[in-house]
Amino acid sequence: MSDELSTAYSAALDAMARTGPRNLHPLAAMLGDNSLADGNALLTHLRAAGPEDALRQQFAHSLAAWDQAATDAPWTAGTTGDTPERRSAVLDALNLDPTTQKLFADWFPYAAVATPIVIADDWEEWRDGQRRHERDFYWAHYRKYLLDRGWDDNAVIGLDRATEEVVRRLSDPTRAKAYQAKGLVVGYVQSGKTANFTGVIAKAVDAGYRLVIVLTGTTNMLRAQTQRRLDMELLGRENLELEISAHDSRRHDYQDDPDWDADRFIRHGGRPSDAGYPDIRRLSTHAWDYRRLQQGFSALEYHRRERTRRLFEPANLFTSDARLVVAKKNKNVLQDLVADLGRISDRLDEVPVLIIDDESDQASVNTSSPKKWKDDSRARTAINRLIGQLLTMMPRAQYVGYTATPYANVFVDPDDVEDIFPRDFLVSLPRPLGYMGAEDFHDLDTDTPLSQRSYADSQEHRHVRLLSEEPDDAELRTALDMYLLTGAVKLHRQRLGHATYRHHTMLVHEAMGRESHREAAITINAMWNTGDYRGPSGLRRLRQLYETDVLPVSHASSPELPTPPNFDDLRQDIGAALSRISPPDRDTGPVIVVNSDPDLERQQESLDFDRRPVWRVLVGGNKLARGFTVEGLTVTYYRRATAQVDTLMQMGRWFGFRPRYRDLVRIYTTEELHSMFAAACRDEEFLRAELRRYARPVDGRPQITPRQVPPLIAQHRPDLRPTNRNKMWNARLVERSSPGEPMEPVAYPYPETAARLTLGNNTVWRPVLAAADQVVRFRTVRVTRVNDVAVTQAAGTHYDARIATLGHHRMLEILGALTWNGSDTFQPEIAWLRTLRPDQLNRWVVIFPFQSSSKGTTQNIMGHGPFSIFQRAWTVSKGSLRVVSESRHRNAANRIAGLATPVPDLAADKLAEPATGALIMYPSVRDKHEYGDRPIPDDRITLAFHLVTPLSTTPVNGKLIKWQTRNSNDPTAVVVDTR
Repeated sequence: MSDELSTAYSAALDAMARTGPRNLHPLAAMLGDNSLADGNALLTHLRAAGPEDALRQQFAHSLAAWDQAATDAPWTAGTTGDTPERRSAVLDALNLDPTTQKLFADWFPYAAVATPIVIADDWEEWRDGQRRHERDFYWAHYRKYLLDRGWDDNAVIGLDRATEEVVRRLSDPTRAKAYQAKGLVVGYVQSGKTANFTGVIAKAVDAGYRLVIVLTGTTNMLRAQTQRRLDMELLGRENLELEISAHDSRRHDYQDDPDWDADRFIRHGGRPSDAGYPDIRRLSTHAWDYRRLQQGFSALEYHRRERTRRLFEPANLFTSDARLVVAKKNKNVLQDLVADLGRISDRLDEVPVLIIDDESDQASVNTSSPKKWKDDSRARTAINRLIGQLLTMMPRAQYVGYTATPYANVFVDPDDVEDIFPRDFLVSLPRPLGYMGAEDFHDLDTDTPLSQRSYADSQEHRHVRLLSEEPDDAELRTALDMYLLTGAVKLHRQRLGHATYRHHTMLVHEAMGRESHREAAITINAMWNTGDYRGPSGLRRLRQLYETDVLPVSHASSPELPTPPNFDDLRQDIGAALSRISPPDRDTGPVIVVNSDPDLERQQESLDFDRRPVWRVLVGGNKLARGFTVEGLTVTYYRRATAQVDTLMQMGRWFGFRPRYRDLVRIYTTEELHSMFAAACRDEEFLRAELRRYARPVDGRPQITPRQVPPLIAQHRPDLRPTNRNKMWNARLVERSSPGEPMEPVAYPYPETAARLTLGNNTVWRPVLAAADQVVRFRTVRVTRVNDVAVTQAAGTHYDARIATLGHHRMLEILGALTWNGSDTFQPEIAWLRTLRPDQLNRWVVIFPFQSSSKGTTQNIMGHGPFSIFQRAWTVSKGSLRVVSESRHRNAANRIAGLATPVPDLAADKLAEPATGALIMYPSVRDKHEYGDRPIPDDRITLAFHLVTPLSTTPVNGKLIKWQTRNSNDPTAVVVDTR
């Protein structure tokens, strides 16, 4: 009975995938037998079913899909997706009895999935429900493949939604008049962007796109990794077997691939064309990049069932096969592709083409300086020119860029028709469940010193180990010891049946040069071979590191995973880890150097995560700095600096998914590099928050289009630009408003080398220092993390502060007279403040917090006071302070500005009036103990501030930005959007 029941209910759910939920039991009875009509049999089955039961899994997936469906169908009863009300509407439509409803609530709880942020221009909607479900062959199989691989139902539903946001904004492939859409998808570093564009390709091929070109990064390793993913998860065994000769079935791409032998490549149940769907034919392979086709015409020729009709008409489109090219962004490769396509140029205007540009901010963007342009033509870099040629010669080509660092893409000239500016849409993907990103290695919302934070509540304390600024062999030795220990813990957990760890890697990234990589490899191999890991000195080191680091971190953050409390219980696993990491040749070591050195090519061939387990230390530069996934990465030793946010973030190979070993992840880096990553993390989160804010429509219209995204990019450190200067020539922000949002510039002149400028700024602030003659006591707050979310709570203590009050016009004079370590620092914000009317902002309250007596002394500044002096660190370049404000003081400022906060404060509320802003001043020095009991000179004190404005400053039209962009017809001219 169980099999018949599962078949009937499964068929019922399949039928309802298109119609939405219907009366469940009668439909199952019609497809099975009458014994199912009352629902008792289903209830009995589900009560006995385990989590692996196929029908139980199908119910979970179907419920999640209906929870989040974007539709106004009658069954929704007017409810919005991703709400408890929607789930209730689903259960009502299924007409379930109360007992079954309760079981569903227990087993399939409602869980809202984060939705992508979409910034889009107007587009023509063509992906209605019927079009989606009529042809979903490849998408349906890919979805099932992911579920079978253990993906969470909600993760698959989220992927469905995110990919649909992309595909629906492409042009209808059957559209009579060609249209070329260009868009950008922004994910996180190492966060599953490949899964997203695999889903987009699946849906696009189903919809009728017949040539798919995937442009990967610039390395063979990344291209091959991408090709295999698509071959395995999209094309599948049947499409690949079309290439296998009947006379030599062993000679093919995956003849020695364990996943091919284990039948892990997706299966479609037969050749797709036999079921009326397109086959997908490859024009590149896992081993070979795209090459000039000897039979270019025939390989790219599309079958037309009706010769008198054009290819994009449904009669021909849905009976023709698709082609796939996976090509790295290399001049010679793309020239060959352009040349072959040129041989059939007279027919290309009928072919719906999808171009996926992975790592689209690398190589694709035109970095040619406008100074090199001539009259009516612009110079282009090679890859940008070739992508432009592809777009020009294929009018039905859709361009979708993928990146985690979109800065270069959105600075492209939006009016350059041959370039890749995402003029039609920008989709920002939500942070995936289980992902470790930049914020997981920083405590951004706490002022507690690192030494006082516990492993349980501090991400930084758990995962980051700070190095000295100069390389130290002892620190590298510790990192190697940690690599061995974490490998042993993995094997211990595996031995107890809690997980399987196929790969275990360590990354050493210190510099770009080949010679430095060779030297690092020699050093690490020597350290490994002299580590005495089976002897008393090595085991003594490992015991101490285990007991002081690995064990307390794992017990605090992952108590559900087995981590032996006694080091001796790990001894056999250390031996097993040593055997896996150490190569058979005892004269060498565990290092694989990964760079462009041809002499090392054979060694790098062993770095194939698909064909064999990899337990090695990887030393490299750019080859490991972007796109390529380092599987099993657990320990990173990182010293390489850069001046660009996008480059820095892309080098964060330690970001990604670390299932059942998140607690073991460690990064060894310098304090300065860690600080740079914190600033980059703030830049990234600022952009996403801004996109989320502006994605909300005003009066039914989008607040911004992709053209207006560049001003949303922030730079929290003046020495860390969003991207290379040669990618930023086109756009300039002139005004940015931040009603109710904090502003905290950090690029002050460095007092030790610019004492005159520091004293000049302090002189500007002298009237405010003189006016701060009132002392008020405010409530102290603390910021903690609850369920990985920052929460503000009362600390149970108070702090005193001097208060000054002044008018808005006077504050503008002060702010406008300050000197910054950067000509554009804080200028867009001041430009906005100058536009405000008195009813929006007419008064400022300035707060000078006092520290507790245990934290230092007070002194006069510019003849006024006394004021507390705060100690603040500077970046190594001395270009800016690392941080200004403290979260414990911000609650009072926010309440004075009329903002709602979780912690009430009567003293702050008394100072709050309409149209009032608040500013917290921090007289700061690099090291206040340097002066002992002597007063700190005025020209050594930086008066830094944190500023917040009231919500009354919100523009009437709801638009918060004003920006300038260069006219592509005249690069010297500026066009101003008037909001």
